[in-house]
Amino acid sequence: MRAIPVRHYGRWISAVLVVAVLGALGYAFAQGNVRWATVTDKLFDASILTGLWHTVLISVVSMAVGLILGVLFAVMRLSKNPVTSSVAWLYIWFFRGTPVYVQLLIWFNLALIFPILNLGFYKDYMTAVMTPFLAALLGLGLNEGAYMAEIVRAGIQSVDEGQTEAAHALGMTQTQTMRRVVLPQSMRVIIPPTGNEFINMLKTSSLVVAVQYQDLLRSAQDVAATSFAVMEMLFLASLWYLALTSVFSVGQYYLERRFARGSLRALPPTPLERVKSNLLSLTNWRR
Repeated sequence: MRAIPVRHYGRWISAVLVVAVLGALGYAFAQGNVRWATVTDKLFDASILTGLWHTVLISVVSMAVGLILGVLFAVMRLSKNPVTSSVAWLYIWFFRGTPVYVQLLIWFNLALIFPILNLGFYKDYMTAVMTPFLAALLGLGLNEGAYMAEIVRAGIQSVDEGQTEAAHALGMTQTQTMRRVVLPQSMRVIIPPTGNEFINMLKTSSLVVAVQYQDLLRSAQDVAATSFAVMEMLFLASLWYLALTSVFSVGQYYLERRFARGSLRALPPTPLERVKSNLLSLTNWRR
């Protein structure tokens, strides 16, 4: 008896509907009042590239600050000292509980509360100290530190307690155990959400227009103000954000593969290796 495969008419209908909707959207944008030539003309404009560089810079530096603070406050949160643990909990609670946009505005307007910054060895007007870059760095970095603290804490707690007990039995101190045994093993759990946080940071950095930092979005808005190409510049900024996200997503993929080596017997092939394998099999089939 010949088996008749089940026909999935619903799949075909849904696929046709999706293609039709995408086609309608593409046609609508193609017929809209959008000067697409302006997008390509301004794609590598000097002010746009400057804003692009500032976006990458503030994202990388803020993520580095967040990562350092995340490790510090995660260890403090897991401490048996109630004061240290409470301070870490308070930090995480505050910065996760308030919008990052509000935090940016608080740092940028800090001169309203402290007109003069006096550290004893350094004294200056707060308006001179709190530059747009510093306000953006504090707003993004401190906010990211709270989220990274929870990610790192989850990674540390994923390591079996027997590993810690074995390290102590070998004579390692608490700090040595954390640095040589626990943190390296927890990286496999920490890396994926950290990469996701960095991708999110690239997009969240667009909020720094609130503190007058010259990032990609602000550069695009400045160009739009002089060329009257508002939607075109927003599309241009979106293209650059998509390009940055794609590049860093590839980096995240290979970083995850590197830290997965300790838990997998054989790593799955990369997309490039799959393409090579398929091409090779296709060539052999034709022969």
